[in-house]
Amino acid sequence: MEERVLKIMARAGVGSRRACDELIRQGRVAVNGEVISLGAKADPQVDEIRVDGKPLGGGEPLIYVAVYKPVGVLSSPNAPAVGDERPLVRDLVPLRGRLFAAGRLDADSEGLILLTNDGELTHRLTHPRYEHEKTYVVMVEGVPSEEALDKWRHGGLKLEGDWIAPAEIRLLGKRRGNARLQIVMREGRKRQIRRVAERLGHPVLALKRTHIGTLGLGDLEPGEWRRLTRQETRELKRLAGVDNRSN
Repeated sequence: MEERVLKIMARAGVGSRRACDELIRQGRVAVNGEVISLGAKADPQVDEIRVDGKPLGGGEPLIYVAVYKPVGVLSSPNAPAVGDERPLVRDLVPLRGRLFAAGRLDADSEGLILLTNDGELTHRLTHPRYEHEKTYVVMVEGVPSEEALDKWRHGGLKLEGDWIAPAEIRLLGKRRGNARLQIVMREGRKRQIRRVAERLGHPVLALKRTHIGTLGLGDLEPGEWRRLTRQETRELKRLAGVDNRSN
C-alpha cells in the first residue's frame, strides 16, 4: 500500500518527520532511481527507496525497549564531552543498531526511558506540540503549602517569560520533613520540574519518571531493560497517533 515517503522514512528510523522533510527538500531521497519532492508516495514492499544513495532499510525490525535509567547515566545519544566518563543509557542495552531516546532525563534524575528505532514514534512522544503525559515521583525539600501546589497545578508561574502549563500534582506523603509528590505533566521544558520547585522554595532532592503515556517502569530496577510487549507498543502508538500496521 502506498504511503507518503516522509512517513515511511520516519518509521524506518531515518529521523523525525522534520528531519526527513529536510532530506527530501535537499533532493537526497530517490524512489526507484528518481529524486522525489515533498508529498511523494511509495509502497515500501514494492518500491526501492534510497537516502543519499543507500537503501532505506525499512525491512529492519522495529525495536521498542523500556530502560530504567539510573542517576549518573546520560540519556543523550551523543558521546559525552572529552573527560566526561559518565555512561550513556544506550550502553545499558546490548542490542545492535541505532536507537533513539524518546523522552530524556537529566543526569541527576532516574527512571523510564524509551529506546526505539521508530523515528516517527520518537518524534510524536518528544515534540512539545503533542503534549503527551509523563508521570514523575519527586521528593522535594520541605512540605509545599496548598497555595504553592495550586500555583503549580494551575500554571501560575513563569519560566523564561512564558507561563508554565497546568500539571496534576498530588501529595503522596511526607518523610523526615520533606514531601513526596506525584507530578503528571504534558509539557517538558529543560529541567522544568527542578526549576519550578526551586522557584516555589522547595528544591528537588530526588526525581524519578515512572510513566511515559501508558508505559510504566513495572518491575524494572535501575540499570535494567526489557522489550515492550506487543500490547504495550500498540497502545503507546495509538496514544501517539502513529500507524499501528507494522505491529
